[in-house]
Amino acid sequence: MDFEYSDEQKLLSETLRKFLNTGYTFDARDKIMKTATGYSEDVWAALAEMGILSVPFAAEHGGFGGTTVDMMVVMEALGEALVVEPYLATVGLGGQFVARAGTPAQQQRILPSLIQGKTKMAFGHLPSGGRYDLRSVGAKARAAGDGFVIDGEARMVLDGGAADVLVVAARTSGVDGDARGISLFLVDRGTPGVTTREYRTLDNHRVADVTLGGVQVARDALLGAEGQAFPVMEEVVDYATTLVCAEAVGAIKYAHDATLDYLKTRRQFGVPIGSFQALQHRMVDILISYEQAKSIACLASVKVDTADPAERRRIVSAAKIKVADACRHVSQEAVQLHGGMGMTEELKVSHTFRRLTSIAAAFGDAEHHLERFAGA
Repeated sequence: MDFEYSDEQKLLSETLRKFLNTGYTFDARDKIMKTATGYSEDVWAALAEMGILSVPFAAEHGGFGGTTVDMMVVMEALGEALVVEPYLATVGLGGQFVARAGTPAQQQRILPSLIQGKTKMAFGHLPSGGRYDLRSVGAKARAAGDGFVIDGEARMVLDGGAADVLVVAARTSGVDGDARGISLFLVDRGTPGVTTREYRTLDNHRVADVTLGGVQVARDALLGAEGQAFPVMEEVVDYATTLVCAEAVGAIKYAHDATLDYLKTRRQFGVPIGSFQALQHRMVDILISYEQAKSIACLASVKVDTADPAERRRIVSAAKIKVADACRHVSQEAVQLHGGMGMTEELKVSHTFRRLTSIAAAFGDAEHHLERFAGA
């Protein structure tokens, strides 16, 4: 398998990294995450101007028509810089539902605006106490007149407070735990009856609990076929899982490079501590974890576009298991090798530790995906 990026992908990576290295320093990120919104509209506009928001979408909507490997290039760079803007929620989740299940009218209404940076999206489905089972949703919808009325909740919606449009999973028939009977709806966040309670997570990203009380939507808000949303939900979440695996690869690379630099400069007994053989062995283990994570993330990026659903589920779960293990190993080693300063707010390694810890649990932890892999 060829793990080398194409010339176009390398150019995309270089362009994005050049912007992030100059316009998204660690100090700049610190100021951004402390703002009321938790992200920067200027950075979001810059990402749109560079075409980063357009990468996975079809050319007919103004997109680049890129593959998931193209998106891996983007996510690695965003992971290395610890970007907090709502890219995954908008491009990797919300926009994907519209691109894969939306009608031509829905796609034309939303995707060009998303690509231009004017519309942000989020996906909500988790009920109170819910974890990783996509068949368990926290809202119900019933037909009313020429539309639907939605009641319920969606917990821990990634960047839900920043979203202009929510993709809400609601049960229209059946009982909790059934794969059939789940429908998807496009809901403007400003619709009467929609309330959000936003809060910050361990890694300084934002999530929101969304409550829907008698929310009325027209029939054209239905995304895809009524009661048949589960397959597309699984497909999109597998895609997003692959993207966070790629993001983890970028964050792991930064943790490795920063730790290696530290071992070369920190001195004890008159020599750099990197000269100690025991620490060299630990750095080799970190490098191995990085290479393994990158390899399997690359495999998942290829398979998520080309494999049948059964193989896609198996490969994506295998990737998430391996990446989750690498997140734990590398983040903890990086902090330990930095000593006490590795846990300080002022050091980027500590924030990388938090992001990798969150990624390990995102869209299913290693235990969940081990069960899923075994079932596949």
